[in-house]
Amino acid sequence: MIELRPVTVDDLPVITEIYNDAILNTAATFDLETKSREDMRLWLERHGERYPVVVCSFEGKIAGYASLNEYSPKKAYAATAEVSVYVDRDSRGKGYGRTLLGAIIEAAAETGIHALIARITEGNDISVQLFESFDFTHVGKLREVGMKFGRLLDVDLYQRIVEDIRREE
Repeated sequence: MIELRPVTVDDLPVITEIYNDAILNTAATFDLETKSREDMRLWLERHGERYPVVVCSFEGKIAGYASLNEYSPKKAYAATAEVSVYVDRDSRGKGYGRTLLGAIIEAAAETGIHALIARITEGNDISVQLFESFDFTHVGKLREVGMKFGRLLDVDLYQRIVEDIRREE
């Protein structure tokens, strides 16, 4: 059975491994240097209640994680967050990304986030399909903004407005 839950400090070794694999082998992140567990601990501390991180596991093994991240430190953006979803290499294609994205959208609604932003690097068609299936709309393209694997890459911007589920109760 798939389990979704808030991240804990004990999850950091696995989360660090998943993220470092994305750094080294994909253009899903523009980080170029791998992160230490201490780097990821500091990253997690910056999230707090406003920007939750959730993990998805199957049979006790973490398959991936999703996070809400501060979009900008400028106060006018306080109700906007950037979404990140990372799935372990061996767990891709099994629906964990869909489970994680659904959970983090729900978490955004619970914390009062109004707008979600996703930045998807060109060529990541699976992420495009995933985000579009959750009603994210393509709102723009940043041309040649990141250099990875010897290429300048475009980034597509996607957005979704979140309904505040607290008002629906």
